[in-house]
Amino acid sequence: MKAVDLHTHSNRSDGSYSPAELVDYAIEKGLAAVALTDHDTTDGLAEAMAHAKELAAVGQPSIEVIPGIEFSTKLDSQDVHVVGLYIAYDSPAFRTRLQEFVDSRTNRNIKMCRNLQGAGIDITYERLKAENPGAVITRAHYASYLFEKGYVKSRQEAFARYLGDHTKYFVPREKVTPAQAVKLILEVGGIPILAHPPLYHMGNERLEHLVASLKEKGLMGIEVLYSTYTNQDERDMLHLAEKYDLLKSGGSDFHGANKPNLDLGVGFGKLFVPEEYLTAMKQVLQEKNEAPQKGQADI
Repeated sequence: MKAVDLHTHSNRSDGSYSPAELVDYAIEKGLAAVALTDHDTTDGLAEAMAHAKELAAVGQPSIEVIPGIEFSTKLDSQDVHVVGLYIAYDSPAFRTRLQEFVDSRTNRNIKMCRNLQGAGIDITYERLKAENPGAVITRAHYASYLFEKGYVKSRQEAFARYLGDHTKYFVPREKVTPAQAVKLILEVGGIPILAHPPLYHMGNERLEHLVASLKEKGLMGIEVLYSTYTNQDERDMLHLAEKYDLLKSGGSDFHGANKPNLDLGVGFGKLFVPEEYLTAMKQVLQEKNEAPQKGQADI
């Protein structure tokens, strides 16, 4: 059985590969499918899916590209990420909602640049955009800029001094809640999946409460495999998946050069997300699509 990777990023958010390059690399790695799940944007999906289709049309090795997204949400003061797979990303209503995310990020970025200028750093939002065409600007782009311009000696130092949540230069932005993200994904026919729960360091009781509450809102899956999971993390996530009847998912969270040593499909070397996880998702989607619509009489 082949592997799949259901959590990856391109340079349309904070990865380093273009969407087409990501597809080519996934083929090179022998994956059966790859999901492009950029942060709060679907801008790279058309390119990735068209490239895979073009390869198949001329008899070249191809791959299933799954249209996805990763929402950055907030629960109280806690960051929580929700991945959506098989979304109808070209839905006009969905694209309008995503534009609100972009506008929120833009306002935050303009304020952060002003704060950094006050620290003597020669930076503008326009310059960041020009140096990262087509990308949704995130703190990873700031860190690269500060490092490349010589203001810090490493990207880690950039976060410690200028970009971290507790620095005086950081500006938070308005975020949706996890429940709202689940709702948005369901509205466009997708599968909402709670991403990398162990990274939130919530504690077992609080995390289970989150999973239970999101299940009530329509959560369909949870990442049981991830690049940084320990064996205990995997056992804990499998337990939650089984207890709450959730689909199992997993992925590397590949970012290319922006996450060194973390490779597509295999993470830090031991990751293997089986194709059967994807088969189960497709089965659920098929059953959903074949079920009578609400209010429709059985014939």
